[in-house]
Order: sequence, then C-alpha cells, then structure tokens
Amino acid sequence: MAILRSYVSGRWHTPRSGGAPLHDAVTGEEIARISSDGVDMAAALDHGRRVGGPALRELTFHQRGALLKALASYLMEHRDELYALSARSGATRTDSLIDVDGGIGVLFGYAGKAKRELPNDRVYVDGAVEPLGRGGTFVGRHVATPLRGVAVQINAFNFPVWGPLEKFAPAFIAGVPSLVKPASQTAYLTEKLVELVVASGLLPEGSLQLVSGSAGDLLDHLTAQDLVGFTGSASTAQLLRTHPAVIRNSVRFNAEADSLNCSILGPDAVEGTPEFDLFVKQLVTEMTVKAGQKCTAIRRALVPGGLMGAVAEAAGARLEKVVIGNPADESVRMGALAGLEQREEVRRSLKALLEAGEVVHGSLDRVDVVGADAERGAFLSPVLLKADPDHAEPHQVEAFGPVSTLLPYRDAAHAVELAARGAGSLVGSVVSYDVDFVREVVLGVAPWHGRLLVLDRDDAKESTGHGSPLPSLVHGGPGRAGGGEEMGGVRGVLHHMQRTAVQASPRVLSAVTNQWVTGAPRVESDVHPFRKTLRELRIGDSVVAGPRAVTMADVEHFAEFTGDTFYAHLDEEAAAANPFFGGRVAHGYLVVSFAAGLFVSPEPGPVLANYGLENLRFLTPTFPGDELTVTLTAKQITPREDQDHGEVRWDADVVNQKGESVAKYDVLTLVAKQ
Repeated sequence: MAILRSYVSGRWHTPRSGGAPLHDAVTGEEIARISSDGVDMAAALDHGRRVGGPALRELTFHQRGALLKALASYLMEHRDELYALSARSGATRTDSLIDVDGGIGVLFGYAGKAKRELPNDRVYVDGAVEPLGRGGTFVGRHVATPLRGVAVQINAFNFPVWGPLEKFAPAFIAGVPSLVKPASQTAYLTEKLVELVVASGLLPEGSLQLVSGSAGDLLDHLTAQDLVGFTGSASTAQLLRTHPAVIRNSVRFNAEADSLNCSILGPDAVEGTPEFDLFVKQLVTEMTVKAGQKCTAIRRALVPGGLMGAVAEAAGARLEKVVIGNPADESVRMGALAGLEQREEVRRSLKALLEAGEVVHGSLDRVDVVGADAERGAFLSPVLLKADPDHAEPHQVEAFGPVSTLLPYRDAAHAVELAARGAGSLVGSVVSYDVDFVREVVLGVAPWHGRLLVLDRDDAKESTGHGSPLPSLVHGGPGRAGGGEEMGGVRGVLHHMQRTAVQASPRVLSAVTNQWVTGAPRVESDVHPFRKTLRELRIGDSVVAGPRAVTMADVEHFAEFTGDTFYAHLDEEAAAANPFFGGRVAHGYLVVSFAAGLFVSPEPGPVLANYGLENLRFLTPTFPGDELTVTLTAKQITPREDQDHGEVRWDADVVNQKGESVAKYDVLTLVAKQ
C-alpha cells in the first residue's frame, strides 16, 4: 500500500507509521495511507526561512515570474499524470480541467502580472512621493519588501491542485517560500503535484515544501514574519486564527471559509428571455461541477416569487439529464463526492435544510449511477430544494455538495436583504438585463461579497461563470467567508510583503527605491543619455535642452496642421475672457512636441522607440513669446529578462523663461541593452 510522503528540509520524508487510510471516491477501495509522523515541523519552517527565502529574494520580480512561467509549461506537459489521479477523487474530466488546468493557469497569470505590472527589481514602490517639508529636501514614500518567513498554506480537499497553486503563485512572486499542508482526503494528488515541481528542478530549493498528514505542532513554531493561508470550514478557521502563536506574534492570517453564495434572477428575466435560460443553466452547472463541492457554488437561488415554478421546472428538466457515475465513462457528467464521510455530512445538512422547505428535484438516499456501485462510491443525487426565505436554515446551513435552494423574493430591496443574510460570501451573481435593477442590487450586496458576476446576453459568451475565480481578481470574502483575500493580482503579492514608509532626502530615497526622485542629483555629461545603452544608462542621467521660443505663427500653424482650432488658441477676445488664460495660449500638445524636438537625439542608436507618455499635466499656460527649456532625466530602468532591450522611464520637466513648470510628464522608451 502506498504511503504518502512529505517533502521537507530539502528531501522526501516517508512516515514511520502507516497512518490513516485514503479511499478511491468512486470504488471505495483503499488507495494510500497518510501520516506526517516523523516530520520536524520546526526544521521545515527553518529550512524555508534560511534556504528558500534568501534564494527567492536574490531574484527580481521578473525573474521569479519567468520561473513561474517555465514551471507552468512543465506542468502542462505532465498534466495527464495529475488527471489520472484526479479521477480517483470522483472528478470528471471537466472537473479535473478546472482543478488542474485552472491551477496551472494561475501560474501563467501571475507570471504575466509580474512581467507587466511589477518592476524588474527586488523592491516594490507603492504610491507617489509624499513631500514632507517645504524645501523639497525631506520626502517620503512607501516601499514593500518580502517578509522573511514562510507562507504556511492549509488547503481544502476539493481542489488539490488549484488550491495549492493559487496560494503558492502570489507568495512566490513576492519572494516568500511556501509550505503546503493539503487536506488528507485528496492529498495523494497534491503529493504528485509537488513531486512534479521538485522533479522539474526549476525552483530554488526551499521555495516549496509539503507536509502530508496532520499539521501537528506546525503552528507552534510560527514567527511574526510567517503567514498562514487557510481554506476550509469557518469553524476550523476560527480555531487556527486563535492559535496562541498566531495571536502572540500577530501572524498574518488569511482565511477562505464556507460560503452561502447566492445568485439573483432579475424580475425582467422571464421565461423566453436569454437571461432566464442563462440563470437556469448556471444554477445546474454550479450544482453538478465537482459534484457541488466548491466554495463558490450557488447555495441560494433567489428568484422573483412569480417565477419560482418556472425556474423549478426548467432546472429540474436540466438536472434530469445529468448522468452520474464513474468519471471513466464518457457519458458521465457528475462524479462522486470526495468520500463516504463527505456524503454523510451532506445528507445531515440536507436534513437540516428540509426543516425550512421541500425537495423539488432529487433524493437524499437514492441515486442512479453508471459504471460504479452507488453505495461503495460516494455518489449522491443532485438535490434542488425550495424554501421559505424567512426561515434561518437556508441562510445558515451549507450542504457542501450538489445542493441548492430556491428562495422567492418580492423586490430588489428584499433580494438585497436575503443575500445579506448569508453573513458574507465569496461570490454572488445577478442575472438580469435591467441595468437599474442590477445597479441597485450590486451596490446593495457588495459589502457582503468578495466578487460579483453580472450575467446577461451581452457577456454570456465570454463569461467564465459564477464559480470561477480568476488570478487577476480578488478571491475571498467578508464575514462568514473568512474575511480575507487570496489572489487579486498584485494585491495577492503584496499580502506577502511588508509595506514600509521611508522618510529621507530625495538622494537617499532614489537610492533605496532605484527610482529617481525630484530633488535628487542629476548627472549631465558630454554623452547624450539617448546615446547610452541600457547597460550604460544610470538613474539620474539627464540632459537639459533649450530654450526655444514659441511664436504666434507656431500656434496658428499647429492649429491648421492638426485641426485643433479650440478658441483659446485662435480667438483673442474669447481667450481673454477665459478665467484660466487671459489671452491666446499655445496648445499643450505643441509644448510637448517642442519639448521632444529639444531633447531627442535624432541619430540611430540604443533608443528604439517611444511607446507612450504617462502622468501628463499642464501646470502653467504657455503664451506666444514664451521660451521653453526641458530637462529629461532617467527615472527608472527596467531590463526585460527574455529580450535584448528594456524600458526606460524618463522624467520630463518643461519650464518657461521664468523657471515655472509648464508641463510635467513621464516619457516611456524602449532601449537596447547593448
């Protein structure tokens, strides 16, 4: 019999004792045993802090992203090995795609985020420079640096691949090593995942560890630099959140807990409308994908009172066509629950829900299956209920399986009230084409939800669905849903970093952030900065060019050439009446164009292209007769890891003959490395 291993302190560990049995969800046969006996939890955390952390912090955000992308590609090549094991958890091919491909997709997503939105550096600069004194010699800025601990990730049984990867990815990009503790029921799949990751040889040692089995005294060894990410029941989250070490050391704790998510059908979405069909199809999908074992599944379907019968009939007709059984059979559309214990837990919850309503479709005890024994395997019929919304049970009891409850509502305000009775959800959805109804409901329920999907005929083809979290958006929710956030793009990365306010002179702040700050020294030389390659260019390299006089003929020619004949440029009387000008002024874009003509070095060279301007502000009007001078300073240099060029952000400051800034902006260029 296979015994699941842990991967800790740089090696695979086989437990000394046999441990608890794990069973195939479809056949009921024992497939492995699990135990963490003999794992030195303190040593594992120390290994992550001492070996994994320093190795990750040596890399830039872009380098970590490149490793994550390579790992995702490697796992894609080996995903069939994960699919084979996934079927033993009761998952259909579609279920496995969501778990396996979805998890790999998170790696690709964060790799892209790192390249596009984070610097090719080891420090993240958060927000603008804050002036702290009148003379400009004392300024402040926030920076974010990776915590020096380990991200301990305790996962649920329902997504043994996606669950670990969606926590691992933002931690890795942040530069923080991970220790994964999967739920026992499906830990054999997570073990295989980590085995593949280790075999790839792509990641620095210590950046990912695995504990199969009980967490033991793991949390006892947490420090103030460690983090805990948990997915599971609200009751377990509460126990972990109040662990003495978590409280004593103010350990960052992120929980994603059970959630009574709702979907709301708009009054306009009557039978025959696209929205009615979308609602029913989505409801049935969320009940049957992963056999309803999703923290994002629809548990409460809120329907206008007059449409209850139509929705129940249409949903029942769809559910009748769902083939249940062994995922190895191609006709099967819903597999088994994760295990017999899980099935019994769902049945207990169903009995509690029946205190408030009745079954519309399905059965607690009877289910027809294809290719398997209904009793040896953890099979359950999809069960659709209808209930009185005034009863407490539908808003308090979650049957974590293929179960949903229809609840009638009177109007938008009543729908908002019922949604809020869930006491906090990961996700809600509104299916309606009536924008007034949608706006009222979305703004009403938003404080109770981490994510909201508005589904209608316009977005249906591209919508990823009610139950599909995306790496670019927040995954988590308030209240009962755990009160935390996972993923969310750069937000998920920053959760693993410490934000620190740095107060200093512009010179020092520029050195700390690796970004030039106004007031820091500029470096002028005989070599124009546009003649320097990316390797030669340095932060603070600058050029001063000008002056150039702006004439009335320039203004009139620019107006004629561009077609911009706005009155402030051509009509003296109207311009004089303008409270901002008092007379004819030059076009702002004329000023920017003249500035480019002043600072550009025209010969072919390292600067390959100008790809944009950012933060452009016109501060003082430019009048005919004014003389313009521009100072261009290298502000930030970002090499691209996989290309022969990089990006340079330049600070541009255009002043008139009085020394007044008339325009400030950032110029973005692509520059060859050599």
